[in-house]
Amino acid sequence: MRLGVLDVGSNTVHLLVVDAHHGAHPWPAHSEKVVLRLAEQIGPDGALTEAGSDGLVKAVGMAKAAATGLEADDLIAFATSAVRDATNAAEVLARVRDETGVRLEVLSGADEARMTFLAVRRWFGWSAGRLLVLDIGGGSLEIAAGIDEDPDAAISLPLGAGRLTRERLRVDPDSATPPSAEAVEKLREYVDGRLDKVVDQMTEVGWGRAVATSKTFRTLARLAGAAPSGAGLWARRSLTRAGLRQVIGFIRHIPPTQLMELEGVSSGRAHQLLAGAVVAEAVMRRLDLDSLDICPWALREGVILRRLDQLEPI
Repeated sequence: MRLGVLDVGSNTVHLLVVDAHHGAHPWPAHSEKVVLRLAEQIGPDGALTEAGSDGLVKAVGMAKAAATGLEADDLIAFATSAVRDATNAAEVLARVRDETGVRLEVLSGADEARMTFLAVRRWFGWSAGRLLVLDIGGGSLEIAAGIDEDPDAAISLPLGAGRLTRERLRVDPDSATPPSAEAVEKLREYVDGRLDKVVDQMTEVGWGRAVATSKTFRTLARLAGAAPSGAGLWARRSLTRAGLRQVIGFIRHIPPTQLMELEGVSSGRAHQLLAGAVVAEAVMRRLDLDSLDICPWALREGVILRRLDQLEPI
């Protein structure tokens, strides 16, 4: 079947269309995204602004049209932290449904962690043993660990790169100056404090192989010397704590307007990279991780795999 997945995240609205069937590897047929930065369009009252809602409706409508044009048999649409945390989420979801015909399912943070864990498990297989999976999104950090396809522990924390950039570093995409050393240090202390309980829980669950996914980790790994995206999905990539520290020491002195010029750094996320790097370093340090394997599959692939699992085998 041809399956479309529409991911409404904190930074982008991403449509992925794949060709797959039960028990098969889902092969990408089409991918397109619109950068909306919904998390940055949350007003002081916690509600998604009218401009943000307008942009979301337009992007979802375009994605639906693209999926229809590509003859997708089904379209799975979901939203994560930006919509989930908005105080007017119900109204926004109703408007999207009424104006586009698309029903967005709002995933909980724990569900995000579980779906991502499933994708990583399928990618590396059973031989990977007990896994620890880390995912830094725009609005939240997901951590999951376990031996099966469903993790023994799945946690979500409000430590997304976009959220922390907006609330803690207060850096915008057009900033010509990097955050102050004091702001970065305060951010590190804040992240450490939020990780205290998680460290104990994850250590108790245990793991044998640590894996990271998400655009933030892939970008940090690339800056630390990992293979570029042009090397393909199958190229082995990793991120060491020593390499990450070098990257942080480098990027903390570079303003977003210059960061986006670095190879592997997307212009839409350049201003969020430092906050994401601080979170990544804190998690690796607190969980005593010397290295992370980078997985190209993440939440969208996990959603696809779960949907395919629900199909009756022929």
